[in-house]
Amino acid sequence: MNTLFDKIWDAHIVQQVEDGPTQLYIDRLYCHEVTSPQAFEGLRERGIRCLRPDHIYCMPDHNTPTHDQDKPIEDPVSRAQVDTLARNAKEFGLTHFGMMDPRNGIIHVVGPERGLTLPGMTIVCGDSHTSTHGAMGAVAFGIGTSEVEMVLASQCILQTRPKTMRITVDGRLGKGVTAKDLALYMMSRMTTSGATGYFVEYAGEAVRSLTMEGRLTLCNLSIEMGARGGMVAPDNVTFEYIKGREYAPKGDDWERAVAYWRTLRSDDDAQFDKEVRFDAADIEPMITYGTNPGMGMGITQSVPTTEGMGEAAQASFLKSLDYMGFRPGEQLLGKPIDYVFLGACTNGRIEDFRAFASIARGRKKADGVVAWLVPGSWMVDKQIREEGLDKVLAEAGFEIRQPGCSACLAMNDDKVPAGKYAVSTSNRNFEGRQGPGSRTLLASPLTAAAAAVTGVITDPRTLL
Repeated sequence: MNTLFDKIWDAHIVQQVEDGPTQLYIDRLYCHEVTSPQAFEGLRERGIRCLRPDHIYCMPDHNTPTHDQDKPIEDPVSRAQVDTLARNAKEFGLTHFGMMDPRNGIIHVVGPERGLTLPGMTIVCGDSHTSTHGAMGAVAFGIGTSEVEMVLASQCILQTRPKTMRITVDGRLGKGVTAKDLALYMMSRMTTSGATGYFVEYAGEAVRSLTMEGRLTLCNLSIEMGARGGMVAPDNVTFEYIKGREYAPKGDDWERAVAYWRTLRSDDDAQFDKEVRFDAADIEPMITYGTNPGMGMGITQSVPTTEGMGEAAQASFLKSLDYMGFRPGEQLLGKPIDYVFLGACTNGRIEDFRAFASIARGRKKADGVVAWLVPGSWMVDKQIREEGLDKVLAEAGFEIRQPGCSACLAMNDDKVPAGKYAVSTSNRNFEGRQGPGSRTLLASPLTAAAAAVTGVITDPRTLL
């Protein structure tokens, strides 16, 4: 009667504190430059080393520029953070994929594509979108700096056991509807707090039929519903994706691993604390109109009105629309946009570039649109060039930048100016998230590409 989450969590319990948290063993700690410096400083102050350095992988991603990575970083704050991570990794004997290393990229893209993220693991990182790795059938979640220090020192963490939720999506997604649209649809229905306190397992035909990249996108956005994490049970899609990757098991170890991974599924009679169902037929390409990821709608629909809203909800809703420059009840189709961003740990994988190129092929980037196309890793960059997607995109007037978090968050050079509209494939549209005063509309790579070639918000199905 166990859920997939229960099986992995229970297999990693070191001890259960009576009326308190669980001491949980952690298989993999990912460290980037933003949340780790104080954690390493804590170890130094206490004169201790990392317990299991071979289980810890470090790479910069948030502060890395997406151009001239072979030169010193111009911004002094970003440079200091990136250099500090390199020094800490060296001092504590940790694996470090620095800038220009062919294994560098966004940590949540690199982990799965290198075979570092595997089914059945517990995985943590000082970053909320660690939920991404749950797509491989792992229990993965973001932690704070003090918890990063805890894992560095002991390879364990104290955690309160979350509740479990299963979200089942029946049927198959329609033409032009992607995993990103599925996630934005769920958030529009459940709100950004609808899964607070839960670990979500995604199930149903629509989820099983997603590629590995699609599942990674879906689980990446779990955190935006308030969930502690999200996961998909591993299956043949997972195994085919992992097989042959750099850090994946080999030979007899591979056969043994797959035999174990096949047991990682929720039992038929498993009891979840909450069950939610959606129908894939109800979902069309989505776009956000507000300042949180739950403020989304089908691209052909209109911005909601305030009808039926309470006073507090109405005030918050109108404040959000005022920031975005939109009115209740208006359509967004045909609205001019200024920037397009393809990338982030949400949509910076090869499949996302294939989707964008499928619409860009034979067309031209619209005049006046600034487009940032940023691979999630150097491996993705290599695949783009091997498949000739760089040529397709160059002919359409697009340039491929160097890997990094880029315009997902205003921590590097790629900032959207105040008042400008950006159709973005990233995960958050908070006020100022992509730059002070910037206005973000979250969408899929297909919808971003449609906006990039037309210069206005466009239903991608009309261009497929």
